[in-house]
Amino acid sequence: MKIERKNLDNSVVELIVEADKKELAKYRKKAIDKLSETTEIPGFRKGSKIPENVLVKKLWEEKIIAELIGIAIDDLYRKALVKENIIPVSQWEIKEIISQDPLKLKIEVEVLPEVEIDEKEAEKIKLKKKKITVSKKEVDDAIKDIETRFTVFKESDKKAEIGDRVTIDTDWYDKEGKLLETTSMRDYPLVLGSNILVKGFEEQLVWAKTWDELDLDITFPKDYHNPDFAGKETKFKVKVKKVEKAKKPEFTEEFIEQLRGKKLDFEGFKDLIKEEIKDVKESNQAIEDERNLIDKLIKISKVDLWVKLVKEQVNRMFEEIKENMARQGIKMKDYLESLKLTEEEYKEKHLKADAIKRLKWELILSKLVKLFKIDVLSEEVKKEIEKIKKNYQNPEVLKRLDEMYSEWKQAFEELKRRIALKKVIHRFFEEDKK
Repeated sequence: MKIERKNLDNSVVELIVEADKKELAKYRKKAIDKLSETTEIPGFRKGSKIPENVLVKKLWEEKIIAELIGIAIDDLYRKALVKENIIPVSQWEIKEIISQDPLKLKIEVEVLPEVEIDEKEAEKIKLKKKKITVSKKEVDDAIKDIETRFTVFKESDKKAEIGDRVTIDTDWYDKEGKLLETTSMRDYPLVLGSNILVKGFEEQLVWAKTWDELDLDITFPKDYHNPDFAGKETKFKVKVKKVEKAKKPEFTEEFIEQLRGKKLDFEGFKDLIKEEIKDVKESNQAIEDERNLIDKLIKISKVDLWVKLVKEQVNRMFEEIKENMARQGIKMKDYLESLKLTEEEYKEKHLKADAIKRLKWELILSKLVKLFKIDVLSEEVKKEIEKIKKNYQNPEVLKRLDEMYSEWKQAFEELKRRIALKKVIHRFFEEDKK
């Protein structure tokens, strides 16, 4: 295969690609085989191998050539990208079939901009990677949070205790007995011990029963968040309308399996929670580390981004935000109205700078993969796939994952690229031994 390359401008490359005789013969054979399967000719069973001379007589040479070109174009384009080390930004375009024999094509493809990096300065960058630890308290708090979320309440005529839920009516008065505005609450559900209301309030409801009426003397802290109440002496008149006893969940193997899809005892569950907390902390730390690294690498790099590329990135980010809002039941139109911004003003003010930074980051990392000659073996990708699969147990899901991550498929190649980028990032960090 011969390739002539011409840079039309900073974003478009013209490739004139010519297939050699060996490649042409291969494409012709593929065209013949494909047409044999789909063409019906008297005397031959459908799908059987039909001799080339019979096909030519039936279909004419022009149809075989047309099929051949259709097969050849995609293959020649892929090979040209690899040979010329081109990363396309958008769909390529066949500008002209210059000749059929030899097969010669003119292709135009939009490419990513060139990146210049000061390699010596890049080699000097070394950042400390913090050691991530998870305390017993963090695990206990996470277990307690799960316990709280799955606690159910059942009405009772017994006295309220910490952890129980009471439904109350309450009015707040100052020390002169005047009702304070906007403080009255009706049918307010309150879990004792949740510390939602002012300190000292919930504690005085312990041992209360349904229909008890209480007068509570409460002095607000001087640093209370609402200055209208800071340091104020008040009296709460409270009527208890309902007491509900809390029934906390038991962390049985069955309950844990419902929570995480894995059959574990309580100690195993705590180990799993610890790993989950660690994963989240590592992920958050990685984001912070990357931000520091981005700033340093951008300072020693030159990337000329053209308007179209930035606009496309901004639009992608806008759609991501729009979809996330929709999942929360928020309409982008209403959100923009609350900000008093048009869509274009929002993109310019809130997204453009981040879009430029994200693009530069991706381009710089991709360039560093080449500069540092980062290689990713298929076995490394397969190990990462196995980690992904560990999060699932459903046989159908696992089967789909195997198909999606088959070698050479897009998901496999994208995962391979992400591993390469992680390797690049890792080069800049040293473990903190503290």
